[in-house]
Amino acid sequence: MKKFVCFALSLFFVVSGFALCGGIGAAEASVKLVYAEVNPAESLMGKTAQAFKEKVEELTKGDVVIDIQFSGVLGAENDVLDTMIGGAGTVDMSRVATYSLNSYGSKSMSLLSVPYIFSGREHFWKVARSDLGAKLLNESSELGLGVKGLFYAEEGFRHFFFNSKVEGLSDLAGKKIRVSNDPIMTGMVNGLKASPTVVSFTELYSALSSKVVDGAEQPIVNYQSNSFFEVAPFMILDGHTLGCAEVLITESAWGKLTDEQKAAIVEAGKYASEFNAELSAKIEEDCKAELKSKGVTFVEVTDLKAWQDACADVISQFSKGMEADYKAILDMAQ
Repeated sequence: MKKFVCFALSLFFVVSGFALCGGIGAAEASVKLVYAEVNPAESLMGKTAQAFKEKVEELTKGDVVIDIQFSGVLGAENDVLDTMIGGAGTVDMSRVATYSLNSYGSKSMSLLSVPYIFSGREHFWKVARSDLGAKLLNESSELGLGVKGLFYAEEGFRHFFFNSKVEGLSDLAGKKIRVSNDPIMTGMVNGLKASPTVVSFTELYSALSSKVVDGAEQPIVNYQSNSFFEVAPFMILDGHTLGCAEVLITESAWGKLTDEQKAAIVEAGKYASEFNAELSAKIEEDCKAELKSKGVTFVEVTDLKAWQDACADVISQFSKGMEADYKAILDMAQ
């Protein structure tokens, strides 16, 4: 009877996650990583984050859980970066624009935002998958910022759109074009002989409607989702920059992972990049077709040389000291 009671008690503790006869110890706990995303779950970047989460949890059999906080509930992009770099520990991962680390000393990654550097999506992804792409992704670690680049994503090429008809480069002269405080964008708009005008994104619709500004620039999917086509139905497809992004993880969170978990995170990042590339292209084509049906006029740009020449100064300024990498990126278009 005594042996039976001992066996029964032992079985109870084993089922409960403890071992009675070999010393009492807690079962291995899952690692939870908090992932900040400023866009909603149904957006392109929201779906990319979800694909990453599902793959991580599949590969680790639930040992690593990705807790995605959508719609900017953890703060704007810069606020989240400050939190991660400051080591607060409340955010482990985030998707940010590749130029977002410029103010923290990043330079090489800003090459991906230089005007007209990419000839198409395939060109960007060729760079992203190359040794140079890996080198750029590692820049934040090399700078000791406390964050590590994991993988790339994109939301399509950015194009100019206006509240009056435009047919070519010469039509941009003198037009007030909305910019943020990004120096690359400001320099580019100046180079195109337009007038850069700072307007907050939340006020852009009304600024276009009231003609405080004549135009702005966004990827096609954002142009549609924010209904800018209602007040600015003329878009010229110059594709001046690609909406490049990188997903970061804090070094402290990375250090909590086992080698097997790190390998799973890396593999899931590759999967999420491929998912993003395919979905981004499809969503853009669907958006474009729908916008045409709503009366948007798209103007194709068949020769970008004049646009590139107009931006020569800003291209030179933001590739200075990195000419070899800049050339290497251009060469990958071949």
